[in-house]
Formats: sequence, structure tokens, C-alpha cells
Amino acid sequence: MTLVAPDPTRTVPLPLREQADVRDRWLTQRLLDLLPGLMDRAGIDLWLVVGREYNEDPVLPTLLPATWLSARRRTILVLHRSDDGVTAAAVSPYPVGQFLAAWSPDDAPGLSFEQSQWAAVRRIVEQADPPRIGIDVSETFALADGLSHTDHRLLVEALGPYADRLVPAEGLVVGWLETRLPEEIRALHALNRLVHDVIAEAYSPAVLVPGTTTAQDLAWWIRQRFHDLGVEPWFQPSVTLQRHGVPLVEERGALLPAVPYGTVIEPGDLVHCDVGLSSLGLRTDTQRNGYVLRPGETDAPEGLRAALRTGNRMQDLTTAALAVGRTGNEVLATARAAAAADGIDADVYSHPVGFHGHGAGPAIGLWDEQGGVPGAGDYPVHADTVYALELAVRRSVPEWGGQCVRMALEQGIALTDDGVEYLDGRQTELILIPA
Repeated sequence: MTLVAPDPTRTVPLPLREQADVRDRWLTQRLLDLLPGLMDRAGIDLWLVVGREYNEDPVLPTLLPATWLSARRRTILVLHRSDDGVTAAAVSPYPVGQFLAAWSPDDAPGLSFEQSQWAAVRRIVEQADPPRIGIDVSETFALADGLSHTDHRLLVEALGPYADRLVPAEGLVVGWLETRLPEEIRALHALNRLVHDVIAEAYSPAVLVPGTTTAQDLAWWIRQRFHDLGVEPWFQPSVTLQRHGVPLVEERGALLPAVPYGTVIEPGDLVHCDVGLSSLGLRTDTQRNGYVLRPGETDAPEGLRAALRTGNRMQDLTTAALAVGRTGNEVLATARAAAAADGIDADVYSHPVGFHGHGAGPAIGLWDEQGGVPGAGDYPVHADTVYALELAVRRSVPEWGGQCVRMALEQGIALTDDGVEYLDGRQTELILIPA
């Protein structure tokens, strides 16, 4: 299985040591090229990121060297915006990659370890004298709310009068997490191709045996296959079935498949999977659909193929609405209005993806909330971001006696100044599974 990697001469997944080299190079480039502009946009002069071992701020792993699998003791990163760029310093008992060492436990022999560390933070702040000090607290985005109650209390005590300058760094955190380098987008092309190839293999006769394989069997096979290839899922893969004679059921205002998860897959079934992997510090999120041919069939029923075409049309309407400057709720409303004008019965529930699977950034609907998402849906769309374009359409299938089918699609896309780009393409035909 040969796939294009960040370096087009290599394959993914890369060996772990090479992954670490790539990730550390990306971190350097992100600190130099992205962070100054993001701090300016958010109006943050100095950013403090604090985490303790096994209780990390969600942002912290995206700033640490690739060989750091967690924080060590209490790790405090200080990022100061100046005319020369961003100075990145670490108030940590151990060296932190390319961050400048700003403190040693031996610096203040008369103080305890903890007192000395916080005193160093106070000294740095006094020297920098920043008007606005960003900390990771947010009511809207969990990924921007990583400063613990204890560390917040200790920080306020250490800063004294400078504590009045503390402000939420929500906009900076979201910007840092959602913005992708061109190299990261190229890597996500390769990772999405890996996902697509694994799904194609899962839907092949070598794996899926109609009359024997269950939906749960297939989900576990996908997870094991990822593991064997050297990547890990960030959620348990799921496989759902729809079949003639088992109509959709309503759940929390949405129509969903009703075939039990443990059911054996049979000829005539519409098979749907939802999978996501982790590699190079990045995530993917993908759904694809297959059809199990009945004896004598050479293609899926036209009604199912028409449902997929309708889903592709809904993807087009949603990407057309995905414009820089619009909020997630505005994108949702625009896409749904376009769908209504086209006579399409659809739900849109797309989301950013990058360092995290359900990433920080504008929420474009939820599967059970199509009227807009307060808070996260009010955040604006920015360029150089990656989304899981996730949606579903409903359409009756004449060959199934007019039964309604839910065609759910999810595909990685990149939004840049050049527009929307599908990461390794999108599904436009059902994957045919021999009986």
C-alpha cells in the first residue's frame, strides 16, 4: 500500500522516529510563521500555557516536542509577542525542545520548588510588561479551557497586580489549533488516502462475507487493520446497516438506521462506516457507503445511487456556503436554505478536524441540532483550515417500496485561499460488495 506522504517520495505511516522529526519541524514553522499573526489577531501580547503531568491543557501537546508524550511535573510555556516575532520560553524543570530555558530549580535556593517556578513566571511577566496576558479559559470551547482551577489560582497569586491583565485566550487557542500549514494539508491528503484504502479493503470479499460477517465484526476489523498499519483510531470505528423492510427510526428529531449493530450483513444491505485515524499528530474523520450485491445484480438499485448523487449535491451546496468570514451558523443556514430550494431533505453537521478529531473552530450544525449551535457556531470561518464535511440526505428508494434511506457522507476537505479541496477525493459511487 504505497501512499503519498508529506515528502512525496515517502510513504505513510512514517516510522515513529521520522514522524517525530516531521512534527518538530512543523512546530518550528508554526511558531515562526503562524503564531505571530494569530496573537495579533487575538490581541494577546503574552500567552501562558500551563499543564501538569497527566492533566495537560489540550493545547500543550501541540506545543511540546514530539518525544514528550505528556507534560513533565508542571510545565509552563510562555510565548511573548514582540516586534521580532514570538519568544518561546519554558518554565520547566526539564529542557523543552526549542523553547528557551527560563528557569532552573536551583535559581532560588530559599524557595520551594513550586514557589521558585511561579516566581520565575512573575519575573518574566514583569520584564515583558504585556498589556494582555492570555490564559486558556473558555466557556465555549473545551479545547480552549485547559487551565486547571488549581493552576489558575496559583498563577493569580504569583502575578499579583499583573493578574488584572489576564484575559481569555480563546481566539488564540482556536486559531492555533485550527490553522494548518501547507505541509500538514499535504500530509492529510496521504492520511485520508490511507483511510480510503482501508475502507475499500474492509468492503472487499477478503474481509466482508455476506451471511457471516456482522457489522461489529467489520468495525473491529477496521480498528485492528489501523493498528497493524501503525496508526490508531481516535474513536471506535462504527458500521451501520440499512435494508429493505427495516425503516428508519426517529431519535432526538433525526431519522436514523434501525438495524441492530450486531446484525449479520446480508445481500441487498447498504453498509455505512464511520472511521478516523491518528498519525503525525493529526486526525481524520471519514464515512463511506457500500452495497452488497444480490444474486444476479451487477450494480446497486438506482434509488440508492440517486441518494448518493443527492448527497454529493448537498456537499456542493455546503462547500459553496463555506466562505471565510461567515460564522458556522451562517454556513449552516445558507447550506440548508440552498437544500430547501433544491428540494433536498438534508442535515448538515460538519466540524473542524486537525490536531483533534472534533477540532476547535466553527461548528456547522450538529446531527440533532439544525437550528444553529450557540457559541461554537458563532465562531467565524478562516482560511488554511481543514474540516470533516459531514452531512446526510434522506430520499425514498422505489426499489425498496418507497422506503426512505439516509445517505450519510463524511469527507476531509481543506479550505485555503484557492477554495475548497477534497482530501484524496470524495465518494461519488457506492462501493460494490459481491455476495
